Amino acid sequence: MGLLRSALCAALAGEDDIEVVAEVTGIGGLPGVLRRHRPDVALVDLASDAPDPIKVIIEIAEAAPTTAVLALSARWSPGLVEEALTAGARGLVGKNEPLHELVRAVRSLAAGERVIDAAAAAMALRPSAGPLTRREVEVLRMAAEGLPLKEIARRLFLAHGTVRNHLSAIMRKTGARNRMEAVWLARRDGWI
Repeated sequence: MGLLRSALCAALAGEDDIEVVAEVTGIGGLPGVLRRHRPDVALVDLASDAPDPIKVIIEIAEAAPTTAVLALSARWSPGLVEEALTAGARGLVGKNEPLHELVRAVRSLAAGERVIDAAAAAMALRPSAGPLTRREVEVLRMAAEGLPLKEIARRLFLAHGTVRNHLSAIMRKTGARNRMEAVWLARRDGWI
């Protein structure tokens, strides 16, 4: 989505009181850019097809603790809101908001405030109801980290076959073809 990222950077740079210091496409060079430029605010796209946007928020918090993270998402779920805030995001704004709302959010974060749009706030207050049991959610969260079955079993003190059975039930309940699709669907629907 390089074109959209560049357009967003250009729109923000067009504001008199906002300076865009860098545009980063991967996590590899992120810590160096943060230390070199020390931005007040960093925007992070929480796109469902991104490698691990929550990890990016954690990287920013570790490399530049004074930089406020503004997370952008097309669709908020209770799980995504919780993950982003736990990782260190200080602002949550939907991608469907008008540009002036995004600019306002950037300014507010730079001033030390927190910003959470109405859709994200509603998701934070709504309990995540889904077809998965508590144990299935735990197994799926571990699978989302990319852990193999044996490691999931070890961490959750379960038998290897029990984890395999939980993953089969998860895929059946979500309609997913594989673990990663189950993770994506569960995040999309706010189950994890």
